Amino acid sequence: MSEVINLNKARKARQKDQKKATAAQNRVVYGISARDRQAASENERLEMRKLDQLRLGKSDENKKS
Repeated sequence: MSEVINLNKARKARQKDQKKATAAQNRVVYGISARDRQAASENERLEMRKLDQLRLGKSDENKKS
């Protein structure tokens, strides 16, 4: 005798495995490398720092009056 198998569970397991394989392929194709992510983060931090340096504070508004 062969083992009884629930076809619904087998179908769902197969679909889940296919989705995992597709996700792995997409991570390779569309993923951003750690170096690129770190460089983008560093650039964003530097841009925010430059903007903060150029920001007019409340003390600057008082000098104009």
